[in-house]
Amino acid sequence: MKVLGVDPGTRATGYGLVEGRRPGGPAHRLIECGVVRPRGEDLPQRLVDIHTAALELIDRLEPTCVAVESAFHGRNARTALVLGHARGVLVLAAALRGLPVHEYAPREVKKRVVGTGAASKEQVGFMVKHHLRLGEPPRPADAADGCAVALCHLLGGPIR
Repeated sequence: MKVLGVDPGTRATGYGLVEGRRPGGPAHRLIECGVVRPRGEDLPQRLVDIHTAALELIDRLEPTCVAVESAFHGRNARTALVLGHARGVLVLAAALRGLPVHEYAPREVKKRVVGTGAASKEQVGFMVKHHLRLGEPPRPADAADGCAVALCHLLGGPIR
């Protein structure tokens, strides 16, 4: 199973494609990670950029499914609403390619990957490095967060 994990954002969308461990096989394996950085100040154009990049990633990397971090409500409703737009175009890209989409709350991602829902970005990066047996945490932190979302899905249930 190859999971495309996505940490949505309208300024930086982190992603990581992680191949799941097979019973008796090697550990989870990072195939690719990075960050999509849409250009400009115009939200509709940034959403087009995110959607186009998501379709390109899906077509090139051929994931089995997509795991997306859900919107965090936090203190600012406007920020959550704008983040919801980014999530929407990512979910649309997966749906257009016929891929199942799994959503995880930020605290659930941290809990499954690190062991505590209150983990810092540094702790998430360290544990992504550990789970994927990397020399260093993925950089920037948005890429590590995308990998963490993919790992959350893989650690949460059986490999099919």
